[in-house]
Amino acid sequence: MGSVTHTLQAPLVLGIESSCDETAVALVRGDGTIVAQAIASQEAEHAPYGGVVPEIAARAHAERLAPMIAKVMGEAGAALDDVDAIAATAGPGLIGGVMVGLVTAKALAMAAGKPLLAVNHLEGHALSPRLADRGLAFPYLLLLVSGGHCQILSVEGVGQYRRLATTIDDALGEAFDKTAKILRLGYPGGPAVERLALEGNPRAVPLPRPLKGSSEPHFSFAGLKSAVLRAKESQRTRPVRPEPVEGPFFLEASAGSGEKNGASTSSARTDFDYTDADIAASFQQAAVECLIDRLELALERAGPFPALVVAGGVAANRTVRAALETLADKHAMRFTAPPLALCTDNAAMIAWAGCERLALEGADFTGDPLDFIARPRWPLDPAAEAVRGAGVKA
Repeated sequence: MGSVTHTLQAPLVLGIESSCDETAVALVRGDGTIVAQAIASQEAEHAPYGGVVPEIAARAHAERLAPMIAKVMGEAGAALDDVDAIAATAGPGLIGGVMVGLVTAKALAMAAGKPLLAVNHLEGHALSPRLADRGLAFPYLLLLVSGGHCQILSVEGVGQYRRLATTIDDALGEAFDKTAKILRLGYPGGPAVERLALEGNPRAVPLPRPLKGSSEPHFSFAGLKSAVLRAKESQRTRPVRPEPVEGPFFLEASAGSGEKNGASTSSARTDFDYTDADIAASFQQAAVECLIDRLELALERAGPFPALVVAGGVAANRTVRAALETLADKHAMRFTAPPLALCTDNAAMIAWAGCERLALEGADFTGDPLDFIARPRWPLDPAAEAVRGAGVKA
């Protein structure tokens, strides 16, 4: 393996991302300049199935990656000799896709004599706000919320993460996608639910707020997703008032809607005559309230923090962003959210994570071994205590 030849202040890193259903390549400098980038979506390939099919995703990555690398290098007017290191997602993710990108990066690193940087996909998201906001300093409180993950982390430095909360079942992005499937909105589901929610009443459907008000720090969205299914099945079917919604996790529902002790006695319509837009808006409102409640608990137990940061695909949701900004203002915290292009899976964040690591390791760093193994699971905080229901989730 080679060593860094440019100045550590502004190394040039080639980033490769292939952990799910976006193939992405980027060239990023250590000063935060995105020199060139390209992202290829696979929405058309996966839409007929209502979700990502791992085998289809891996094949698409294999077909697209090499031409995209050539395109990005050509747009930047750069050759491999100009690159200081090659960074690629090494996990977590769909293992077939992860292997396509990592093996490609290994081949390039070996051929060019450049350091290989095996990047944790979650670390790419965790550090991406520092690419967008160069004034953002450690530490900060991070809400990492995507299709596969929902965590609250104390980000204390590059490679230094302390998990404060995680999901015990579904990630929020997964719940958005399943809600979209229930409402037959197509794929990808998150943006479709957000658009439809703009037309609905967020207080129309009495949905649970799992774990809201609980002393347990974690998230749970499986019950909310199931409640959406029941709401859809009950739509316009019975001219009666909804029964109170009770359960061990439903401690409080919509603010101002009259719930007490976990039972809904809301002012929701009494004849189930609500629209799909009402369901979407009510789901989104419930999800946002759960996020804010869990963040408030994290701040109470682990705060204060100078900044609140959000990252991951769900960070593109404008309602989520607005609620988080309000929370940050309440606690006199700086609020940072990446631009929409850096919320979804992208290679700029992978290259930037590589830049951050080069700056941390110093001039003698020679990179990760070329036999680094792709990891379907790779927690940012390996020492975090296991939580009920989460199994081996990252």
